[in-house]
Amino acid sequence: MKVKNEFSLTVDSKSINESFCRVVISAFVSQIDPTIEELSDLKTALSEAVTNSIVHGYKDKSGKIYINAKIVDDNIVRIKIRDKGIGIYDIKTAMTPLYSTGDGDRAGLGFTVMESFCDKVKVNSSLGKGTTVTLIKKISGHSAW
Repeated sequence: MKVKNEFSLTVDSKSINESFCRVVISAFVSQIDPTIEELSDLKTALSEAVTNSIVHGYKDKSGKIYINAKIVDDNIVRIKIRDKGIGIYDIKTAMTPLYSTGDGDRAGLGFTVMESFCDKVKVNSSLGKGTTVTLIKKISGHSAW
């Protein structure tokens, strides 16, 4: 796997930063000429992962969210979203559609959305240490390389 380009970003776990992260990933991925749908899919999946870190990872506390994105061979985008929050007790259950540990206004569809908009979603978590979500999506556009 040859990395063609990458960036790393650290943001505070504030809701306002969710839209900032969407803009950053949009600008980064634009270099490989994604379709509007591909771009929208990635922005939505990233939003869900960042929101999960804010709402579930840190709950009522504040912390940092670490994002690393890479463009690798064949226009594959790999985005890792990591927090140092409370972690996920049972990943399989957490990824079940409609399951949520959030307030009643949460639909419990975050991981389902991520999976439907990406080619692959990986989740690693340790209680008390945090969670890493990896989003992988192949972009059909024409690379600038």
